[in-house]
Amino acid sequence: MDKFNNLIGGEWIEGGTFVPNINPSNTNETIGEYAQAEPEQVTAAIGAAAAVFPRWSRDGIQARADALDAIGSEILARKEELGRLLAREEGKALSESIGEATRAGHIFKYFSGETVRQVGDRLASVRPGVEIDITREPLGVIGIITPWNFPIAIPAWKIAPALAFGNCVVFKPANLVPGCAWALAEIIHRHLPSGVFNLVMGTGSIVGSSLLEDRRINGVSFTGSVSTGSLIAAACSQRGAKFQLEMGGKNPLVILNDADLETAVNCAINGAYFSTGQRCTASSRLIVEAGIHDEFIEALITRINSLRVDDPLKPETDIGPVVDQSQLDQDLDYVRIGREEGAELLCGGEMIERDNPGFYLSPALFAQTHNDMRINREEIFGPVASVIKTSGFDEALSIANDTEFGLSAGICTKSLRAASLFKRDIQAGMVMVNLPTAGVDYHVPFGGMKGSSFGSREQGSYANEFYTTVKTAYCLPQ
Repeated sequence: MDKFNNLIGGEWIEGGTFVPNINPSNTNETIGEYAQAEPEQVTAAIGAAAAVFPRWSRDGIQARADALDAIGSEILARKEELGRLLAREEGKALSESIGEATRAGHIFKYFSGETVRQVGDRLASVRPGVEIDITREPLGVIGIITPWNFPIAIPAWKIAPALAFGNCVVFKPANLVPGCAWALAEIIHRHLPSGVFNLVMGTGSIVGSSLLEDRRINGVSFTGSVSTGSLIAAACSQRGAKFQLEMGGKNPLVILNDADLETAVNCAINGAYFSTGQRCTASSRLIVEAGIHDEFIEALITRINSLRVDDPLKPETDIGPVVDQSQLDQDLDYVRIGREEGAELLCGGEMIERDNPGFYLSPALFAQTHNDMRINREEIFGPVASVIKTSGFDEALSIANDTEFGLSAGICTKSLRAASLFKRDIQAGMVMVNLPTAGVDYHVPFGGMKGSSFGSREQGSYANEFYTTVKTAYCLPQ
């Protein structure tokens, strides 16, 4: 069995133990064994990053731009290889997996350009003869903690801007998906000076805690659960470290009577069920106006029943397995909860047997639900969606906003007025009109409102708000 080590100070270092990486679409297959970092190894990685930071941050923007461009080019050249690894490790359909690897390559190339586009300001002082320069400088050492559902793209959209703006990185991926993290790290480190980028794999209780407790970590960028995000916020606040949190979503897709039915069904299918529903931007609440409600459900069930749930490496597969047994148990538990709450299970919600043993679940659709049900309040994170019937736009908007989350929201309508009002009044950081709630561009801001996000936005030019700090310099020329 191949073993894969942590990257610390430019060297591949064995961990205290190794854990197997199991293929969720074929649990008989182990992808490899991955090192689990000990606390002292996390400390060493942080020390390596801190030691090289002064040189890396001052060596010049062209060197950083060239490095990120080379990383992006290699990722794009190897996108099919990386996509196959992602499909085997996380269970995403191959076409989506290759698309995710492609996006990661584009992200690094985009931030290669951002490296040389940093701007500042020169302002006149209220005191005659005094000059004022306002510049942005890197934070220092960034701890990056990422989830399992986008094991290449989310690390890329955090690591690339951190490096572009002159920071050094200590990267802790989700322990469910170390393979993609290791492959990405192997590419990144060959294009950078030793210590600029470090990989420490392992559990949150050991690796994550060690990152949060070290005062040399100047900022933490996290995507994951609300509960873990709260712990990170408390730890960083206590010692004054900067932090950025992207957490859960319970995203609404509103479908009005005038919506194009095919468009509405396509948006619901893509948003609720692709990537096995394991997206923080998934459309888990389908809020449907009464006049189109029955027709929409009939068409949606037809499409759901046509979806092929199978091995993600098969070209005809639409949806792969759930990521692991724990997530499968959670999904099945919510199917049970929905039925106990009185919702009508129209289809799906059952384990599926395939040629190879895996965590396969048929896409589930509930009807006759209301927004107070747990299945409409809590993030399920699986291929489970609920329909809520509504009397009109105002009620639909009210239901859509009645959630502790506010990441993404969508509306299907032909009405320019309804679309404009929805964009204005919906309490979400990202709004989609006649598009799925999931699926965003890499060059524009990503983030939400309320309990979904905390801190400045990710991606695009807005990323510099987190990865840099502002310095104001006054000068009286002599």
